Amino acid sequence: AVLRYEKRTHAHPGEFAGRDIDVDQETTNDAVAAVDMLRAQAGIDPARVFVLGHSQGAMLAPRIATRSGHVAGVVMLASPARRLLDLLPEQSRYLAGLDGAISEQEKSALANLDTMIAGIRAGRPLAASEAPLGLPAAYWRSIDSIDPVADARALKLPLLLLQGGRDFQVTGADWTLWQAALGHDPRATLRFYPDVNHLGIAGTGAPTLQDYQTAGHVDARIIGDIAAWIGERK
Repeated sequence: AVLRYEKRTHAHPGEFAGRDIDVDQETTNDAVAAVDMLRAQAGIDPARVFVLGHSQGAMLAPRIATRSGHVAGVVMLASPARRLLDLLPEQSRYLAGLDGAISEQEKSALANLDTMIAGIRAGRPLAASEAPLGLPAAYWRSIDSIDPVADARALKLPLLLLQGGRDFQVTGADWTLWQAALGHDPRATLRFYPDVNHLGIAGTGAPTLQDYQTAGHVDARIIGDIAAWIGERK
């Protein structure tokens, strides 16, 4: 059985308009509640509930499992190993440079992003309009306090990490850090797919945002590896 649901900030955005919110209110707490709900369902083995997270959700999966205390293992697809505020400028510069040149307008936007991030990390009071993606500074500070590698290493559960080679959001730099941290850990299984993008979809060429506008399916290799790994966790 699989339970997949929309984050409450997506399903009920009006509830959060103009309010500070942290990453636990956005993601962690509901995922813990989802584990509890699944464990109470007839036909579900309460000792074999796994958390699968993608991207930010993958980064938070060890945190969710730790808070729950009732998770059998964690699957992390395209998980950052670095903090998101370190990845945002890198992603923005990659996209700006895809045409071979960074315009003055793009340079100004990149500099503004750097200023926003510096303000968040300095603890300055900032309106949402002065923070990346228009999200409250409190949200960014809550997520910037998370160390993904430390959280994963501290978790005493089986881990499956999956990464695509055509991912420009979570890159080879992150995968190298995961390999260094968990590559020799018997709890961890690492799988790399050279032709897969951030969404788990196979393709060719340099990855761009246009990839995200093209309909596709999560690669069958990823689904098969997840199913096999869970099946082996007896």
